Amino acid sequence: MKTIFPNCHRAPAHGIVGMALVAVAWPLNWLLPGLRTHVLFFPLWLGYALVVDALTFCRAGTSLFTKSRHKYAELFLISAPAWWLFEALNLRTQNWHYVGREFFTNTQYALLATLSFSTVMPAVFGTASLIATFEWVKRFKSKWLLRPSKKLTLGAFLSGWLMLGLLFGFPRYFYPFLWLSLYFIIEPLNIWLKNRHLLECTRTGDWRPIAALWSGVLVTAFFWELWNYHAYPKWVYSVPFVGCCHIFEMPLLGYLGYLPFSLELYALYHFVVGALGRKRETFLTSALCLKKD
Repeated sequence: MKTIFPNCHRAPAHGIVGMALVAVAWPLNWLLPGLRTHVLFFPLWLGYALVVDALTFCRAGTSLFTKSRHKYAELFLISAPAWWLFEALNLRTQNWHYVGREFFTNTQYALLATLSFSTVMPAVFGTASLIATFEWVKRFKSKWLLRPSKKLTLGAFLSGWLMLGLLFGFPRYFYPFLWLSLYFIIEPLNIWLKNRHLLECTRTGDWRPIAALWSGVLVTAFFWELWNYHAYPKWVYSVPFVGCCHIFEMPLLGYLGYLPFSLELYALYHFVVGALGRKRETFLTSALCLKKD
């Protein structure tokens, strides 16, 4: 165990709290009759986020929570409005809806959903930070360089708006752009505004952040879909052309959408903190590349 968790001389307190939350909320979320997930989703996913953060600390001797509790809490505040963007786009595509939504007033739904959505970034970034501690990610570099040239940046920005236009114009055929358009729009903005962005790494062949984000979001997605399966209220999917081979409620090909989604979260986070005056924020990049601030 010491080789897997070399810095875990004793379990971090927030990890114990997280395990307790998962141990209580998971069985209740699956076994209680009637409506229950609207009050259990947040403690379950808060527990998950604390557990993966504690495991990261046990492996690396540092973690998002232990580096800055203030910035860790900030992830929850940025996460909720970030996910509401995707909910807004889904009004056009109708790729998912919530069974049990009809039992809540609009105000109740908005408040409860916002609380639940606040856990998205802590869960994804925490899991990505954990995966970044493994040797295969540390060695994930390539001779393929992707630099933020003027031509590439402008092309990506215009492509993002084209994707968004096709999404709204022909949602049945271009719904996958829901998971691509925002990244292609926001990443160039981060570059032009001199915020942190992923091409800072890829221009030197460092693909570790992307490897960690993609792996982390897929692990998180597995638990999202697993814990949703016997939940109530719950989300269900209606995805044209790929409605087969489900893993829980999600069609197998639907999991591909999580990959660009993780990049969008990264871009959205740095767009927001850049707007707050922290253009060279290293809170996430140091975790995903295991660099000191």
